Amino acid sequence: MAASKKPAARAAATPKLQDTVRLSADGLAKVLGDLEARVLRVVWALGRPATARDVHARVVRAHQVSPLTTITVLNRLVAKHVLTRTRTDDRLHYAARLDERAFMTHASRRVMEGIVSLGPDAVAASLVDVLAERDPRQLEELARLVRRKLRERGER
Repeated sequence: MAASKKPAARAAATPKLQDTVRLSADGLAKVLGDLEARVLRVVWALGRPATARDVHARVVRAHQVSPLTTITVLNRLVAKHVLTRTRTDDRLHYAARLDERAFMTHASRRVMEGIVSLGPDAVAASLVDVLAERDPRQLEELARLVRRKLRERGER
């Protein structure tokens, strides 16, 4: 008797972010395009699977774009595994694969992996300097995270 073949479990796709970071952009737009970032923020704000019409109605308030442009951006985010697209009641609905916190964690890690390749010592020193200048509380948070990671690794 032949063994039945079960379909292989499909791993959750992680977002495909570009390999370049736009230093002059703000927030999400550093790793996504400006309009992609706006669209993703709208999807998160809606908090439910949304139609292109729902998303466009919100995006157009701050950014004059056509409905077709919104659809193009939604589909680009699907291709990047940032959004999912499902058909319900003859309409396509879009939803975020990750919540905002999980996406930011993933994007931050990708950015840091790229930055560390410049030279870990210089990057660590720069990170400490920037945090000290911008928000000393975040410097304390970094110190706490470093201590925790060292404890986890059994180093002291």
